[in-house]
Amino acid sequence: MVLAQENKVTTIPSVTVKTKDGVAISTSTFSNNGKPMLIDFWATWCKPCIAELDAIADKYDYWQKETGVKIILISVDSATPESYKVADFVKNKGWSYEVYLDPPGDLQKAMQVMDTPCTFVVDGNGKIVWVHNSYTEGDENEAFNILKQLGTNSK
Repeated sequence: MVLAQENKVTTIPSVTVKTKDGVAISTSTFSNNGKPMLIDFWATWCKPCIAELDAIADKYDYWQKETGVKIILISVDSATPESYKVADFVKNKGWSYEVYLDPPGDLQKAMQVMDTPCTFVVDGNGKIVWVHNSYTEGDENEAFNILKQLGTNSK
C-alpha cells in the first residue's frame, strides 16, 4: 500500500472536534479495536462528497462484515447553525457512520486536507495507509480493496 505522496501526515493528529451534539472530543480517542478506519472529510454542500458517502452506504454492511471497518465522517461545514444541518442531513440520509464537526478546520489543517471529499484509510495500528482526494464513481472500490489488503496483512 502506498501513502499518497502529497500528504505527509502518517497518523491521526490529536485535535479537538465536536460530536453532532456539540460535545468536544479529542481525535486521539478515534479507534476501532485494532481494525481499520476510513476517515472522510466532507460537507453537506459538496455533491461529490454526498455521492461518495451514498456509494459507501450501499456497501457499508458488507464492508464491515469483510473488514471490520469503522467509518468516521468529519464535516467541514461552518459552525452553528450548520451543526444542526449536518445532524439532520446525516439522519435523513440514514448513514450509520460516526460524525464529527470541525468548524474551525483544525483537524482539516492538521491532516493537510485541501479539498473535499478527502478520504483516509487508517490501519488497525493508527497509521494512515491511503489518502484519496475527490470522487469519481467507483473510487470507493479502491478504498475497499485497501481495506481488504489490511485484513489480509493482519492475519
